[in-house]
Amino acid sequence: MIMETKEKTFRGIKISGFAALLILFLVVCLSVRLFTLFEAWSILTACIGGGLFIPFTIIGLTIIEPNEARVVVFFGKYRGTITDNGFFWINPFNERKRITLRARNLDVLPVKVNDKVGNPVMIGAVMVWKVKDTYKAMFDIDSSSISSIESGKKTDFWTAVDSLNKLPKLMQSYENFVKTQSDAALRQIAGMYAYDSNESSDDSVTLRSGDGEVARKLEEEINSRLAIAGIEVIEARINYLAYASEIAGVMLRRQQADAIISAREKIVEGAVSMVQLALNKLEKESIVTLDEDKKAAMVSNLLVVLCADEAAQPVLNTGTLHH
Repeated sequence: MIMETKEKTFRGIKISGFAALLILFLVVCLSVRLFTLFEAWSILTACIGGGLFIPFTIIGLTIIEPNEARVVVFFGKYRGTITDNGFFWINPFNERKRITLRARNLDVLPVKVNDKVGNPVMIGAVMVWKVKDTYKAMFDIDSSSISSIESGKKTDFWTAVDSLNKLPKLMQSYENFVKTQSDAALRQIAGMYAYDSNESSDDSVTLRSGDGEVARKLEEEINSRLAIAGIEVIEARINYLAYASEIAGVMLRRQQADAIISAREKIVEGAVSMVQLALNKLEKESIVTLDEDKKAAMVSNLLVVLCADEAAQPVLNTGTLHH
């Protein structure tokens, strides 16, 4: 289901930042010229023009990097979103909230859940997500803000100019929303499938074998939960899957037993085929004539030799076949 969006492009005043700097330079030159006239009205005009226009211009300067956006709010009213990257001047009375549109990874730490048949398992996932609707990400979920510059990390001039805006930078508290909803979706998906086919023979898709379908279901479930926040999940996959510690030892012995039984079946099947081949060869080439008792003894000896875990010890018969 496609949800209605309220995101729109900002249509207010937005000019090149370089043009704004040029106008600022001309105003400064004019203010200096008026100040040098040594007339009362000239000095007053220069002080008022320089004291008001210069801060007004600098505060309106904004730098937008690729795959970033500014959500513009004018005294509590949403005015639109700026996605064009570059250097701009915007009315400083507009609050500009920074939000990134870049794709990000999220590693959902393994959590203990019960699978379809009730076994406790540890399951984790990794996903790639990004903000698709800036309005929902900004206003439809709770968010907090921090200073636009991290202390001691950014010192270049244009970043310092951008910091003079004193506008809040979104802390991406929707990241906490993403983590919480991803964890809930992972728990729900884990309860829909058995750990492997040994636990539920009726299901062809399990957490271990159905990686493609399970990943698709997980992606759909997370997308449905994050749609309210305007966030899109690009990819989601299970990256950790194991039995919980309390049953891991038992399940390991069970898997070992299953592997031993499977191997024994293959060994017996091969041994029977070899015995049948040996009997047919002896009979076809008339090497020796064996009655039913001798055939039974031969079959027994061959099966013991072929199915034994250790190498057979040869025994030489110095008598006849009957002794």
